[in-house]
Amino acid sequence: MCGRYAASAHPDELVEAYDIDLDATDQVSRSVLKNPQQPPPGEPDYNVAPSKQAPVVLTRTPREHAEPARQLRLLTWGLVPSWAKDPAIGARMINARQETLLDKPAYSRPALARRCLVPISGWYEWQVSPVATDAKGKPRKQPFYVSRGDEVPLALAGVYEFWRDPSAAEDDPLGWIVSYAVVTTSAEPGLDRIHDRQPLALEPEQWEDWLDPEVTAPEDVRSIIDAAHLPGRFQAWAVGRSVGSSRSTGPQLVEPAPAEDLVGVVDPVTGEVVGG
Repeated sequence: MCGRYAASAHPDELVEAYDIDLDATDQVSRSVLKNPQQPPPGEPDYNVAPSKQAPVVLTRTPREHAEPARQLRLLTWGLVPSWAKDPAIGARMINARQETLLDKPAYSRPALARRCLVPISGWYEWQVSPVATDAKGKPRKQPFYVSRGDEVPLALAGVYEFWRDPSAAEDDPLGWIVSYAVVTTSAEPGLDRIHDRQPLALEPEQWEDWLDPEVTAPEDVRSIIDAAHLPGRFQAWAVGRSVGSSRSTGPQLVEPAPAEDLVGVVDPVTGEVVGG
C-alpha cells in the first residue's frame, strides 16, 4: 500500500482545487518507462501505477520568480535517492512509512526539505479474503476503491527527490529524474478490514505547512503528520478485478463491482463476509 491510485482530474481542475500559482505540467521531464505512458502524463488516469509520471504539488522558487511558488509538476512515482547508482531502485520505493520517514536516509532528507502533495481522486487496495481461495488455492484478493466521502480535494502527503544521470550533458533537461514517494500509515478502523496500511491524507489547512520549504525541523514535520490522523473521512467499495492490469484505465475501474462477483469479501463497514 499504496500501489495504485486514480488521478482523474485535468491539470486546469487541479490548479483551481489546490490553489496552484504555476502550472508546469507542460515542461519536459525524464521518464523511467521504456514505452510511452498511456494515457499520456497529465491526462486523467484512473490507474496510476509505479514508474508513471503523475501530477504533484510542491513549493519552490522558480528561476524566473523571486518568491516561492506553489507549482503543479509531473513527477515519477517511485523515489530515486540522489545517491542511487541505478534509477531502477525507484520501483521499490513508491511508499515511505510514516513510522520511519525521518529515520531512513533515502526519505529523511526530502522529508525535511522536499515535501509535496499528491492530488488523487482515490486509491485502490486489495483485500485478502479470510475464507475464499483462487484457482491456485491461494487466498482470493478483492480490489477496493477508497475515496473521500465529501467534496474536499484529496491530497496525500509525499516527499520528492532529484537524481542526476552522471552520463548526461550538463545542459540536458532530460538528465534529471524528479521522483516522489507517498507517505503511508496504519489503516484507520474500517479501512483496516481491507488492508493494514493506508496513505496519509492531509487536510487543506495543513497543505501550506507541509509544502513550506522553511519548515525543516523534525518535530514540526512530525506535528503535521500527527495532526493528519482524522478517521471517518473515507468511503470504500469493491471494484472489478481489471484494475489489476496496469494497462487498464477509464472511469469504469472505480464503479462498484456487481454483488454476484463478490466471493468471500469482508464488508469494511460491518465486518460481515459477503458472497459465498
